[in-house]
Amino acid sequence: MLNKIIETKKEEIKNLVLPADEKLPHRSFYQALKYPKREIGLIAEVKKASPSKGLIKENFQPVEIALAYEKGGADCLSVLTDNPFFQGKREYLTSVKKSVNLPILRKDFIIDHIQVDEAKRIGADAILLIGEALDPSLLKELNQYATELTLDVLVEVHDLQTLEQVLKVITPKILGVNNRNLKTFEVDIQQLENMVSYIPKDTLLVSESGLYTKDDLKQVQQYGAKAVLVGESLMRKEDQTLAIQQFFGESVNV
Repeated sequence: MLNKIIETKKEEIKNLVLPADEKLPHRSFYQALKYPKREIGLIAEVKKASPSKGLIKENFQPVEIALAYEKGGADCLSVLTDNPFFQGKREYLTSVKKSVNLPILRKDFIIDHIQVDEAKRIGADAILLIGEALDPSLLKELNQYATELTLDVLVEVHDLQTLEQVLKVITPKILGVNNRNLKTFEVDIQQLENMVSYIPKDTLLVSESGLYTKDDLKQVQQYGAKAVLVGESLMRKEDQTLAIQQFFGESVNV
């Protein structure tokens, strides 16, 4: 599936026309996660669908969802902009950025400098670079270019082999360990435990995917995660503010 997505992305880039620069205020994604509202940072994901789960949210209103996340105490947002596989749009990110006061990650499969330019123009504060999708030298280039554009970078890996390749070329400021294997879509939240001893101590560690309960949260925290990226389990709930409070095991007055 990952190979299929990357091949589709290469075709997309050939016809990519950069939008006008929205010149929206920059917010530090890194700082928001380093100093979270709770004991662990939350990146809440605005996501309509995924290749593994299909349609997640039928009545998809990205701005309403983002505002509910903000009210629930999310530290950052992640907005899907990939269309063929996740039914995202770059316009979703811009409209969300104009409506909330949280840093926003552009969640997409970035493989080219032009997509970094695009991310900056549409209002993203951070981009995702996936270790399994990029040659290490290209990942290093894109990381450097994003940093020059004042974008934070969430470098994502799934396995130890990819992590070792990434660490040969850069020391990520923010590293996400994806519990979902992007080749098979199987999820194992112990993925982080297997890799944590190899991760530089100053790197801000994010656990991604497959997190549903307070117990899951405690587990990845014990492994060393300073933040979590949560999408589907929050998106499937009717009320995203309530969903965040329940996820953290907070008492809710109804």
